[in-house]
Order: sequence, then C-alpha cells, then structure tokens
Amino acid sequence: MINKIYDSMANAVADVADGATILIGGFGNAGMPAALIDALIAQGARELTIVNNNAGNGETGLAALLKAKRVRKIICSFPRQTDSHVFDALYRSGELELELTPQGNLAERIRAGGAGIGGFFTPTGYGTLLAEGKETRIIDGRGYVLEAPIRADYALIKAHRGDRWGNLVYRKAARNFGPIMATAAKCTIAQVASVVELGELDPESVVTPGIFVQRVVQEVRS
Repeated sequence: MINKIYDSMANAVADVADGATILIGGFGNAGMPAALIDALIAQGARELTIVNNNAGNGETGLAALLKAKRVRKIICSFPRQTDSHVFDALYRSGELELELTPQGNLAERIRAGGAGIGGFFTPTGYGTLLAEGKETRIIDGRGYVLEAPIRADYALIKAHRGDRWGNLVYRKAARNFGPIMATAAKCTIAQVASVVELGELDPESVVTPGIFVQRVVQEVRS
C-alpha cells in the first residue's frame, strides 16, 4: 500500500544533510511552507543552498532559517524588500552568497530541471551583468543568454489538500512555485492543510500528481 503520509514535520525533514540544495515554495508568505522551515531549523542542517522567489522578510519562515545561519547560498529573484534586514546583514557581512536570477528565468530554470532539459536560451539578462560568464548567442537578430536548469535534493512546498498517494491541490495564489519545484527535486515534501481519503480529490483539480511527491505532512493547528 502506498502511503506517503508522515506523522510530523520533524520526521519529514529528518534526513536533510548538510550542504543540501533545497527548493522552497512561496511568493512572499503566500504558499510558504513555514512549518517545514521551522522543522528544518530545529533539525540543524547547515551549509544549505536555498532556491526561493525571495530572501525572506521579517524574522520568520525563510528569514528565520537565514538568521540561524544555516544557509550558505541563496538563489532568488528579489532578495531585498522593506523588511529583509536579516538577508541584508548577512549579505553585507559576506556570510551569505547570492545568485540573482530574473523571476521568469528562475521559474523556467526550475521547470527545465524538472523536465530534464539541459539548458535554454532567453533574451532576459542579455547585455547586463547577469549575463557575465554565460554563453550568449544571436538568434534571428536578437541576443540570448544560455541559462542552466535548477535541480535540488529536496523541495519544501505548501499545498491546500493532499492524499496518501501524494496528489496535491493548491489554494489560489499559494500555488505559485509549488508545482514546478515538485518536479525538480529528488525528494518533494508537501506541507498540507488537510489530508483527504483517496478519491476525494477531483482528478481534474489535481495540479501536482503524486508521482512527483515523496512525503506529505499535515499542518498542526493550535
């Protein structure tokens, strides 16, 4: 019997090793798997490479992971916002490496990683500092930059509902990066608001099929 349900956030992230590359879903706080991030902080893995839309805000969630100094490098599209003081301090002190990637490129790099694509040419970033050290090409008279796919050891994502096979549905904008991240990791761990019985999810509404998900853990609400 296939059963991907884990009994706790702690057990779901227990085997994350030092130096792992981790995709973390979310667009700001929308869709951010905060409970899984808290469990990862408690677990203690260090020297992590994190791929996320941003670099955290305030001192919770991703920002808390950075503040705990567990992250060696972050790949994201907009690291700075009004309350990104944790990232700012670490970056300015040289304690955190940043790889800045335009948001469309970031999404496509993750999608390419999940699709098994070796790389792709995009006009975004051509002629800028972001293209330094990368292969460029003129195609039909327009400049393009070769971007590499992103693949990870783990993906931590948040969904609205899931079943024991790992099928997932999302809630509105909280869907964001979750579906593509699930395809690009060796092990995808989904934090869900509720676990339902097999057959309760409308197959036409399933966004992430269970084949891309290895672990499902339900949020504990106080």
